[in-house]
Amino acid sequence: MSKQLVLAGLVLLACSASLTAAKGGTPTAQAGPAERAPVYTYVSEWTVPRAMWADFKKEDDADVEAMKKGVADGTLMSFGTFAVLNHQEGEATHGSWFSATSMANLMKFLEGLRNAPGATSPVLAASKHWDYIVSSTIHNGHSGTFTNGYLRVGRWPAKAGSNDPDGKILKATIATILEKLLADGAVHSYSIDEETIHSEDPGTMFVVFVANGAEGLDKFNAAIDDLRKNNPTALAAYGTLIDAHGHRDTLARVNTMTNK
Repeated sequence: MSKQLVLAGLVLLACSASLTAAKGGTPTAQAGPAERAPVYTYVSEWTVPRAMWADFKKEDDADVEAMKKGVADGTLMSFGTFAVLNHQEGEATHGSWFSATSMANLMKFLEGLRNAPGATSPVLAASKHWDYIVSSTIHNGHSGTFTNGYLRVGRWPAKAGSNDPDGKILKATIATILEKLLADGAVHSYSIDEETIHSEDPGTMFVVFVANGAEGLDKFNAAIDDLRKNNPTALAAYGTLIDAHGHRDTLARVNTMTNK
């Protein structure tokens, strides 16, 4: 899952605090979550005229039915739809994603959607639209269907000359935090993505999670605050990897999502 949503600047800088020992000290080599088999995600974002939001919801509902079938027959492993909350002029108001374990399955499902009735409806024709194709080996989620999620995604350009062999810093920081929040039930799913088909600068990273209700957002913020206060000496570790000047966030309400 990925779009122009990513955690606030302080958020990811603070995440690097998990590299340190319990109370300050020097960075430690925590392994973090193990890499998983790659997952590929297709993200569509739309700028829908406000007067047509109800019409777009009907299109969304039809896509959800198709995505449910995609999960049931094994083509997809997850999907979701969302409505953006922090609106920006000319930026996305709505979107959706679907994920598969291969590009072949991703394209198979996409072609089915493109050829479906209503693919050229008036509301879609009147809306600005763009897509992302991303992949991840750092991801996890609870199985099931959820309708109370809040999607938060952050986009971070890579800092020139940054170096993180095998993603060790990444796994020991933000991935470890999100994995713990998943285990505690504060988030439904998370992933750390990079584009497979580049529309952003190479190396741009997307950090994505779906909180379990608005309370999950508070729990995430509390975890970041705790790390920032108790492990300040490691802030620089993550800061060597990202260019905060190009950082952007988006928060969205998830209408529905399903993880296989």
